[in-house]
Amino acid sequence: MDRQHALIDNPRAYAQIVMRAAALGDADAQATLGQLLLDGHGIERDPRLGLTWFRIAARQAHAMSINMVGRCLENGWGCSSDLAEAARHYRQAADLGLDWGLYNYGQLLTRGRGVTHDLAAAYALFRQAADMGHAKSMNLVGRFHHEGVVVDKSAEQAQRWYRLAALGGDFRGQYNHATVLAEQGLEAEACAWLGRALETATSGFLQAAYPVLLGSANVAIREMGQRYQRTVDDLGRSMAKHRLSGNDSS
Repeated sequence: MDRQHALIDNPRAYAQIVMRAAALGDADAQATLGQLLLDGHGIERDPRLGLTWFRIAARQAHAMSINMVGRCLENGWGCSSDLAEAARHYRQAADLGLDWGLYNYGQLLTRGRGVTHDLAAAYALFRQAADMGHAKSMNLVGRFHHEGVVVDKSAEQAQRWYRLAALGGDFRGQYNHATVLAEQGLEAEACAWLGRALETATSGFLQAAYPVLLGSANVAIREMGQRYQRTVDDLGRSMAKHRLSGNDSS
């Protein structure tokens, strides 16, 4: 246990161990090395080399690596963006039963990016991933039921899936669950979930959410909106300071 803690506290030593295991052909280590290179964690950031290691592991039918090749192709990490190829890799990962592959392929189907727009197929993938415990997919299943798209509109089913997504740690699920609770007059519980969503939500999400919260008739929820807004402002100032310091790597 002490050795494990030492490695956690020493990212460079951890990266060295992962590199040795990856070089010996361990697919899990190769996938981990790819992620370390994407993030620049314990090693110099190199998305192109990260993609190379994902491809090496993918040749061993390593489902998460196949999915990560798709992520790189979708987002242009270490390569040019290619949505059709990203979709092909997501589908391959989905066929291997990977929840993230199901989710990512479903997202492309939802938006018609690299594939033909198909909400029914997307819902089926999200539901499959949700049944495996994938929190982000649970939230999207809730949205389908909330909006009555493809499936019957059902407030009960939407609330059930939002709650499961919230419990699973998805900030969008936590926010949606809070919204339902607020509509039911359970403002204190709603604010607790809004606070949990704030801990992991992206700046873009918070920026879209805080005007809605500020428009609430409930004082406590308006105060949560102010917290969201302050967080967005703080993140903006932090990013501006980072750029001015010359550390912006984008």
